[in-house]
Amino acid sequence: MTDTVTQQRINQAAWAACDTFRGVVDATQYKDYVLVMLFLKYISDIWKDHNEQYEAQFAGDASRIERRLKRERFPLPKDASFDELYARRNADNIGELINIALADIEDKNRAKLDGVFRNIDFNSEANLGKVKDRNRRLKNLLEDFHKPDLDLRPSRVSDDIIGETYIYLISRFASDAGKKAGEFYTPRTVSALLATLAAPKPGDEIFDPACGSGSLLIQAAAQVGSNDYALFGQEVNGGTWAMARMNMFMHANDAATIEWGDTLNNPTILQHDQLRRFDVVVANPPFSLDKWGAEDAAGDKYKRFWRGVPPKSKGDYAFITHMIEVAKRQTGRVAVIVPHGVLFRGAAEGRIRKALIEDNLLDSVIGLPANLFTTTGIPVAILIFDRSREAGGTNENRRDVLFIDASREFTAAKSQNVLEPSHVEKIVTTFIERAEIERYSHLASFDEIAGNDFNLNIPRYVDTFEPEEQIDVAAVQREIEQVETELIDVRARMAGYLRELGLDA
Repeated sequence: MTDTVTQQRINQAAWAACDTFRGVVDATQYKDYVLVMLFLKYISDIWKDHNEQYEAQFAGDASRIERRLKRERFPLPKDASFDELYARRNADNIGELINIALADIEDKNRAKLDGVFRNIDFNSEANLGKVKDRNRRLKNLLEDFHKPDLDLRPSRVSDDIIGETYIYLISRFASDAGKKAGEFYTPRTVSALLATLAAPKPGDEIFDPACGSGSLLIQAAAQVGSNDYALFGQEVNGGTWAMARMNMFMHANDAATIEWGDTLNNPTILQHDQLRRFDVVVANPPFSLDKWGAEDAAGDKYKRFWRGVPPKSKGDYAFITHMIEVAKRQTGRVAVIVPHGVLFRGAAEGRIRKALIEDNLLDSVIGLPANLFTTTGIPVAILIFDRSREAGGTNENRRDVLFIDASREFTAAKSQNVLEPSHVEKIVTTFIERAEIERYSHLASFDEIAGNDFNLNIPRYVDTFEPEEQIDVAAVQREIEQVETELIDVRARMAGYLRELGLDA
């Protein structure tokens, strides 16, 4: 088969493969098996495609073909391909065979895939059932991915399409499984908006300290417009970290540095034993994270919390503080999604917020509609911090803060609201032009914000009140009197009709 494959066709086939587990195994468990199998099918089909090309090019010369394959983007060990496993799908130990194949692939690709499959066990009784049931499910899964609709060779499918299928599955798992599975995924339009506002440019180093499955980093990379960038991320959940590594590989970003660990308590992306600094920092961190490590923050070896320690039950400003501290001095840009409480809560958070504004770091506050996320129905905001506003930066004379209230502009969908391209374009244009639009945006001076006690609640700055239509009371009174006159006439005529019919009282 040589015809190309559409994005929708692959998405549908991949999602249908989930039927092997759906209703029997919870999505939070089976998603990893489906995504890993898609990954294995993808790299196997690439290898097969290239092998066929080299066989034709070198007229079947095995030694020349082998030497050329060794220079491939990744080596695929013998007996570890999807097709080899599919051929052995009826084996009594098929789960063990899949595990061995993945371990071999990881061993041969340490730089790109080290540890990626350590949290996935295709021989797990706890997740996949006893031997008979487990073997049947794994056989079905291999057969699901062997369909012609999932021929993923580069001659039929681009990197973009397979990468998009991966993100499609991640988003569907988030929606299908609800809050728990949704923790690793930011809706595509929100990621695209945040990445656009962060404005990465060629040569930038881009970092996400809570990178989840990596979709936000991929969106940021797409904004650069070239391959001249470097991606960095850290993720605390081991399974989600592995997903991010595979996601990067599928989007040809396998040079990305994605670390596994707790950003707030153990940041691992360092340079000379100090926090590495970046041109662009983006994140959709977990909202109001409890027990984030406040008890150790005062003694933080990197001295990140010098403006104050956030409350132990709400880690929002811990992430914000970390992001600002790892942005490059006088040039770095930070874009972060936050719950609205970050804008107005007092006590320690209020003091940190006041310090950030006094330091002239806050550039924009953008309110988004409610119900954009699978994880929560609450409205959220985007905060943009710009270190070029510091002394010596190109925007050091900029003292105002742009407020945008985009909370009412969305398309209502069945399960969640959607930002359309026109909504995103309006936000981005307003942000770039720093435009003031009635009932939509406002440039607030430092004095205005200080006068509000550094409360950033958007309605304090953007008046969205719709003026009521003026009512002419005298005219309304005349209309009432006319109606009453007409009513008297109607009643009189009705009484006459009733008398004629002999029905009068």
